[in-house]
Amino acid sequence: MATKVIIDTDPGIDDAMAILFAWLVPSIEIVGLTTIFGNVSVEHATENALRLVEMMGADIPVAMGARRPLVQDLREYPDYVHGKNGFGDVLLGKPTSKSLDISAADFIIEQIMNHPNEISLVAIGPLTNLALALKKEPAIKQNVKEVIFMGGAVTANGNVNPAAEANMISDPHAADIVVTSDWPVTMIGLDVSHQIVMTESYLKEVHNESSFAGSFLHDISGFYLDFHRQYGVDGIYTHDPSTIAYLMDPNLFSIEEGEVRVVTEGIACGKTIMNRDQNKYGKTDWSGIPKLKVCMGVNNVGILELYRKTFINSKDNV
Repeated sequence: MATKVIIDTDPGIDDAMAILFAWLVPSIEIVGLTTIFGNVSVEHATENALRLVEMMGADIPVAMGARRPLVQDLREYPDYVHGKNGFGDVLLGKPTSKSLDISAADFIIEQIMNHPNEISLVAIGPLTNLALALKKEPAIKQNVKEVIFMGGAVTANGNVNPAAEANMISDPHAADIVVTSDWPVTMIGLDVSHQIVMTESYLKEVHNESSFAGSFLHDISGFYLDFHRQYGVDGIYTHDPSTIAYLMDPNLFSIEEGEVRVVTEGIACGKTIMNRDQNKYGKTDWSGIPKLKVCMGVNNVGILELYRKTFINSKDNV
């Protein structure tokens, strides 16, 4: 039986890579895409999600989510990373389909409660929709199969500033709600995604232009490659697709468990801090909250081969 997945997303070049990766895996059933601000506005993210679904020829509902963070002001969109349209400024037509009438948070609640212990919730943008769903219906904590999110860093520097990773700083209050709630959470942060680099030659091999998925990703990844080259990276970091790889084969990652908090103000706003020394302290703000799984190591060769095989083996069908 295929794993039922909701992908909460702000497409986004690497978001598109993750969504197409999941779509090509027979053991994964995408039951919906929920959208969030982040790489672009939530309205633009919703259009991009609808475009992807239409290009895939898939019957996947899209629900639009929150327009802004829970508490702080909306940050500027990083168009220097993903382009103004989120897809490397590759021109695309407007989608012909529409998003659902219900919100992303309500869709998440509806699906989890209607399919208890069957839905894997994969979040690859800011965590606002998840926090809103938790506030509205706390019972999703006992009924979700698992939560996997891309964001944060424990041992690595951030990618927005030395402290913070982009998804965490975009809504740190929501992120802290998600990581301190009592549900099965796995965090995939920069600790592992910065270890997995897709080089230009690798991308050319995998994104074979004879297929829809490969051709589209080839077109949009040029902008992303140029951004990474500015910082001396010979390729692109594999952020969002790592969540799909984990869903397919968790054994590709090494895990530590511990309590995690997200800083919500000050110069370290958005920083994820894990209690890695369980017996050293007395009572702290980490005391009494549930532990979550944090990916700390990765078989980068295995991840790249899994992604490559998925695309190449599916190229005749997409």
